[in-house]
Amino acid sequence: MAIESMSELREVYAPPAARAGQKVLDHLDVHCRNFIALSPFCVIASTGADGRADASPRGDPSGSLAHVLDHRTLLLPDRPGNRQVDTLMNLVERPFVGMVFFVPGLAETLRVNGRAEISTDRKLMEPLAINGKLPISVLKVTVEEAFLHCAKALIRSRLWEPESQVERTRFPSYGKVLADQISGADADEIDAGEEESARTELY
Repeated sequence: MAIESMSELREVYAPPAARAGQKVLDHLDVHCRNFIALSPFCVIASTGADGRADASPRGDPSGSLAHVLDHRTLLLPDRPGNRQVDTLMNLVERPFVGMVFFVPGLAETLRVNGRAEISTDRKLMEPLAINGKLPISVLKVTVEEAFLHCAKALIRSRLWEPESQVERTRFPSYGKVLADQISGADADEIDAGEEESARTELY
């Protein structure tokens, strides 16, 4: 049976514990800042004008993934990629983001929600330079909510446990997948191009 109202939803789910709401901050405290400094990976979610959602991974060395400008402002770089700019196009239409930060070895995650603007201000991009190269642009996120998410999801997934790692041979290469999906695409050519891009165009 489809659930179509808040009342129907609450018939299935009991009210949350009081601390679930109490832990939600409107700023980045010392623990949030430390978590972000340790994080090399996050997922950023956005929606377009039509309400359709998108989620995109972002990764950089710990300490370079994001820069906390102040207790209400977070800077997130946009590095060279496929130039499809799904997230950025969404933000032009709806300037709101949700982010989940991960730290390898920690089962908790950090969730940050807020309003984002796309900037090419050099002063904002300079703290996010890697190997002397600035990001193409930077997201300046005004934090509206920040909170630590409990460990259950990562405990269930056993994400960080070595025995959970999948042998690379169990899934085809990026080039092979695209060659199956795109008529006329060459798997070896795509894989060689991706390998070269990862070697020379990360930043």
